[in-house]
Amino acid sequence: MGTRSTAVLGTGSATAAKLLVGALAFTAAYVGASAYGTADSAPSSAAGEQAAGHPREQTVTLSVAALPVTEETEPEAGTIAVTTLPGKGGCDQVFTARTVVLNPDAGRTLLYNWRLARWSSVSRSWKTYQTEYSGFMGARRNVKWEFSVRDNPGWYRIELTVGGAKKPIRSDRLLVSC
Repeated sequence: MGTRSTAVLGTGSATAAKLLVGALAFTAAYVGASAYGTADSAPSSAAGEQAAGHPREQTVTLSVAALPVTEETEPEAGTIAVTTLPGKGGCDQVFTARTVVLNPDAGRTLLYNWRLARWSSVSRSWKTYQTEYSGFMGARRNVKWEFSVRDNPGWYRIELTVGGAKKPIRSDRLLVSC
């Protein structure tokens, strides 16, 4: 048994920063273009009013809105990527497990099942906590499983069994704590 641990973190903060920088660059370009256009296209009556002591006023309102980032990188076939989602608070945590499954016979249905296992210190083994079964036809599929752990802190791992394989694909351990 491996002793690797994984801190499950949400992704996307780097992409969000890139979006913010892009929005600020666009805003700066817009303001620069507006100022350039205003300087060249001022009507002659406005120029007369400004010369007579009546300043010309122009209001520009700019805003930036943050959008949720939904870009996810595709995990490699044979590995399980786990991300955490916002929970409902307390000891309620929601996770998403993703991987790529390859079907050797694209014309036939390939069955697979997810298993969330919890470490039992009493029996010193992994015990089934949740399962889900599914399948697909085609050469390849990005598969995803959303599951939650409520009021049950401890060590968990996700296992994916594809077809009639005897050995499942396993994620690293993850710690659920309150």
